[in-house]
Amino acid sequence: MCGIAGFVSSQHIGYERGLVCGTMLEALRHRGPDDGDVWCDPSGRATLGHRRLSILELSAAGHQPMVSRCGRLVLVFNGEIYNHLDMRRELADEDEGPSGGWRGHSDTETLLAAFVAWGVEATLQRAVGMFALALWDKENAELVLARDRMGEKPLYYGWQGSDFLFASELKAVRAHPQFEGELDWTAAAGFLRCNYIQAPATMYRKILKLMPGTCVRLRLREAHVPDLPPPVSYWSLDTALTRGLEQPFEGSLEDAVDRFEELLQQAVQLQSVADVKVGAFLSGGIDSSAVVAMMRAATTSEVMTFSIRMPDPRFDESAHAAAVARHLGTEHVEYRVTAEDVLGLVGQLSEIWDEPLGDSSQIPTFFVSRLASTHVKVALSGDGGDELFLGYPKYALYRRFWQWRALRCLPLGSAPQLLSTLRGSSPPLSLLRRGGRFLSACRQPDVQALDRYWSDPYRGAKVPLAEQREPALQPPPVAPGIATSAGIWDAGAYLPDDVLVKVDRGAMANGLETRAPFLDHRIVEFALSLPEAYKLDGGVAKRVVRDMLYRKVPRVLVDRPKMGFSIPLDRWLKNELRPWCEALIARADRGSGGFDRVMVRKLWSDYLAGVCRDTEQVWGILTLIAHYEKS
Repeated sequence: MCGIAGFVSSQHIGYERGLVCGTMLEALRHRGPDDGDVWCDPSGRATLGHRRLSILELSAAGHQPMVSRCGRLVLVFNGEIYNHLDMRRELADEDEGPSGGWRGHSDTETLLAAFVAWGVEATLQRAVGMFALALWDKENAELVLARDRMGEKPLYYGWQGSDFLFASELKAVRAHPQFEGELDWTAAAGFLRCNYIQAPATMYRKILKLMPGTCVRLRLREAHVPDLPPPVSYWSLDTALTRGLEQPFEGSLEDAVDRFEELLQQAVQLQSVADVKVGAFLSGGIDSSAVVAMMRAATTSEVMTFSIRMPDPRFDESAHAAAVARHLGTEHVEYRVTAEDVLGLVGQLSEIWDEPLGDSSQIPTFFVSRLASTHVKVALSGDGGDELFLGYPKYALYRRFWQWRALRCLPLGSAPQLLSTLRGSSPPLSLLRRGGRFLSACRQPDVQALDRYWSDPYRGAKVPLAEQREPALQPPPVAPGIATSAGIWDAGAYLPDDVLVKVDRGAMANGLETRAPFLDHRIVEFALSLPEAYKLDGGVAKRVVRDMLYRKVPRVLVDRPKMGFSIPLDRWLKNELRPWCEALIARADRGSGGFDRVMVRKLWSDYLAGVCRDTEQVWGILTLIAHYEKS
């Protein structure tokens, strides 16, 4: 796990390239505290930089930027290629390995040799891993950017002045002298609708996120500033879904459980390989418990697991995590998060997460990452299980809405929307409000509209911005089954743009690498080939994962209501964090004209009075103000 940054110059520049790239890298030091370096093309066209967190090949043989043996290609790489030793053997069988042998055992060196032998797309299709990379071809004056299939590792890019920039985080982009910083208020409106910024947009108009499973090629001789080369897909959820529908899994449920266990065991074994100590996050939920169970089965060595305790028992899963840890025999470590901890963190959120993220579970993610980083350098997680195997409660709820879609035909006019917007905390008003939302949900024309409506804290009403703008969202693949369609929508947007951003920034701020076995693309493809009933069976979520875990952990430790990685945010906002909140609200009054100051003030006062009880709305606008104030 590392950080990369650099730029390609379309014309002569009047600054020292190495110093500029060094400044960009300094903004990424937390991602790679162990080493760092810059490579400058003698022609003056390309500058590549790398910060290293040493996980594989701890010696200088893993140093980056790395130049290929032939001298033509230069690579900076963030991530891990779990099957790189298999790729080395394949190169050897084809007599395509580097002449003179390998310098070390880093996956970076393997990638470079594979790029020389097979080309970029063929190499990426063979690779099993998570990554963001930049490859400079000196002979063709071409830069290639690529990102892993599911979007575990981040990569930003775009023209700023005469330079084409790329970096692992926006803070490195902002460090470049040509950075313009033009804010994108359409992206801000989209953020308030779902509490994350959906790719390819960012908070800046001319900077994009590279989409998962894609490459961008910039051939400098053909580049026209400020035109961006189009991303080209080498893997996508859409094509994986199509393949799954054409070649569905045809075995029994028990066969599916056997196959899932085999795939997860293989993924965990691959992802447990490192030259440093590896542990795991353990919430006590199904997905993290399944990963830890596979770790214990794969090794006789001690496995360390990490969880956090919350002061409010309604949000505390630590007892469940401890019970699973005792059963599996791990060395389990806990940390108790306090309101004082959170108060010390909130002022840093906009710096750590780099762009608006309204997912308050970023706070416990940071603390469990900080805890793990004091013991290990790598932690496995259960991320991806809910989206791929339909674990979120909303999927069963969507089925219910769809069954009642005949309510769309009732002559109710705008009554559902009016009921949904009722304000007040009395039981009758609360009941009417829920009824209005239910009726509105039932009247949505398709699953994408239903998911947009249900995930929108404002339920289609105005957001507190001066201009009401609607972002252009990426159309998701559509699958048979309302729940599966919603899960694929989440896997393509919510997972990479919220969940994985949350984990990447929270972990990297603490110098910790995280790995997600559920996101091995072979598990993803397997999940997309399953009948919906093998994932969501009546009211039983994640049926295949759950049945596999029954083989490892007693049912009493598995069958409990889903809690989620939550915090007592409502209580903290109104008490311990209230001074921080009110300082942000005041700064919105004095700050950018992009906010509707009257709406912001009313939202906050209604929240304090109990008229508005939507903590998501409040946390989202506070997060947005904090980021746009610093931009």
